[in-house]
Amino acid sequence: MRATFDPLARMARHTKWGAQMTAIRIVGLNGEPRDIPVAAVTALGDGLEGPLLYPDDEGFAEATRLWNGLIKKQPALIVSARTTRDVVRTVGFVRDNGLQLSIRGGGHNIAGLALCDGGVTLDMSKMKSIEVDLDARLARVAPGCILGDIDRATQVHGLATTLGFVSETGAAGLTLGGGFGYLSRRFGWTVDDLEEVEIVTADGAVLRASRSENEDLFWALRGGGGNFGVVTEFTYRLHEVGPQVTAGLIAWPAAEAGSVLDLYRTVTESAPRELTLALLMRNAPPAPWVPETAHGTPIIAMVVCHSGSLEQAEKDLASIRAHGEPVADIIQVKEYVAQQSMLDATQPNGMHYYWKSEFLPGLGGGVLDTYRAQFIGNESPANQIVLFHLAGAINDHAENDGAIGNREAAYACVISAMWPEGDPAGDEYRTWVRNAWGALKPYSTGGNYINFQTEDEDDRRTEESYRGNHSRLETVKAKYDPSNLFRVNRNIRPHD
Repeated sequence: MRATFDPLARMARHTKWGAQMTAIRIVGLNGEPRDIPVAAVTALGDGLEGPLLYPDDEGFAEATRLWNGLIKKQPALIVSARTTRDVVRTVGFVRDNGLQLSIRGGGHNIAGLALCDGGVTLDMSKMKSIEVDLDARLARVAPGCILGDIDRATQVHGLATTLGFVSETGAAGLTLGGGFGYLSRRFGWTVDDLEEVEIVTADGAVLRASRSENEDLFWALRGGGGNFGVVTEFTYRLHEVGPQVTAGLIAWPAAEAGSVLDLYRTVTESAPRELTLALLMRNAPPAPWVPETAHGTPIIAMVVCHSGSLEQAEKDLASIRAHGEPVADIIQVKEYVAQQSMLDATQPNGMHYYWKSEFLPGLGGGVLDTYRAQFIGNESPANQIVLFHLAGAINDHAENDGAIGNREAAYACVISAMWPEGDPAGDEYRTWVRNAWGALKPYSTGGNYINFQTEDEDDRRTEESYRGNHSRLETVKAKYDPSNLFRVNRNIRPHD
């Protein structure tokens, strides 16, 4: 039998609260704290199938743990949802009381948008289920799933959908921001594989949205972030991929950067869509695949994933593997799920992260010389700039096919820094990111990836992400969320 929710008993245990309190202070939509009657909170908690958590409750710390340790926030309440009904009740509670609401899936967003200080967080991470429909080639996925959950469930059948590069990323956040990964050159943005969603909107309605139902809402959800409601189910199209691919990493000393950059441009400009290459420069980590003598030395590397036949992969990768004198080559035939999690160790939970990103139309006009110049004198252990090859299926769609847009992108350029808490060089690393970004931004298409925007980026930067699609997003926002209830995100304000 479910225990009765008793907020007064919990308050009495908390040093800041006493048993005589009649209200709980929660941040409102306008940012000012509001006193919410205990009776209202009691009614919320009693009607939930999942627990309602206070800061001193078991499970609260886990629910507020973010991948980016640079972000520190603590909500007043957390609803740990178990069902769509829990979501409806929570949305109704915050709407009726005018409270701030954040939505937490995997907690992997670099800007920490999963949490809101002093508000209400709706934690979806316990809503985990995946149904694979082999006949329809679809996967129906609950919002608490991470990318690795989906890959493991679909690869049992030799199927996959387009997902990101780090398996611990939340599927909901990745998808709503557009999403890209090793399969994007073949199949497009993640949202190009999205077939349907179930969503709870600001008025508490539970809707289905697809290309044939609530089409305007579905268009906005394909890249427009968490601005339009709380998605409680995603349905993805599946493709035949794997279970084995040819993939891994190959690295050379930075002294060979000139020829490696030329090689990268030549190979990517003619590569089949089954081949995706990401290029990066950094100081070599103390990883087992790097000879000890090379630890800490500058390297240039390619991350490789060839999802075509093993025979074709051998031919397509021959020029790369024969180039120069690599310090490491761990390209091999491997399970696709292993490739999908290969970079997890490079993005550990709790480190401090700071990024900037731009989409590039190509690698001409001096962009590679500018790229290389950013590493002169770079002594940080983890600063890097990654070029992800994207050109292919993404470019087959019209610019207005989904809110994500950015259909002319050929590469994504991501400038990143990572450091542990307490590292006095943190500000220096952030400055390096900003300076490198400033040098490379002139080569941009003018667009950037919404999921890679940091906490300090403003509304203008969000507009740059959507460009010509931004005004249409404002119109859809006005229809489905006119009071801007869903605002703890890269916010789209309702059109007047």
